Amino acid sequence: MPGLSNMIERFIKELINEANGTVEIQRNELAEYFDCAPSQINYVLTTRFTPYKGYYVESKRGGGGYIKIIKVSIEEYEDINNIIMNTIGDSITKSKAYHIIDGLMEENLITNREGEIIKAALGDRALGSDPNNRNAIRADILKNILLILVK
Repeated sequence: MPGLSNMIERFIKELINEANGTVEIQRNELAEYFDCAPSQINYVLTTRFTPYKGYYVESKRGGGGYIKIIKVSIEEYEDINNIIMNTIGDSITKSKAYHIIDGLMEENLITNREGEIIKAALGDRALGSDPNNRNAIRADILKNILLILVK
């Protein structure tokens, strides 16, 4: 018998396929459906629906926890896929992140204004005072931005 996480993943993927790549669900409703804690749903979302696997997840707390999951076909965008998989990884320095943003501006994939806004979001000031997690947080933010660009 497949594990609960596998069943939840398969269910969500079926919903995404039926909805042509984008689905909005309530965390609590899904937890009730599977008779599990909402944290189990969070676990599945954070481990099975990642930018590496081509998913963008928006989450809003309160009111049962609204979740929007978007399947992005990163395979169609070989350059973006390469950046996400090989260049960013689990961690990226501010300097490397800025180089990626500069490259996107040079290729006219984003405007200079958008590039500066993204750089501000990836900067050390925006990421808080804990230097130990900055590069991992920066990597997560940049991967999600790239997924939105190819959406």
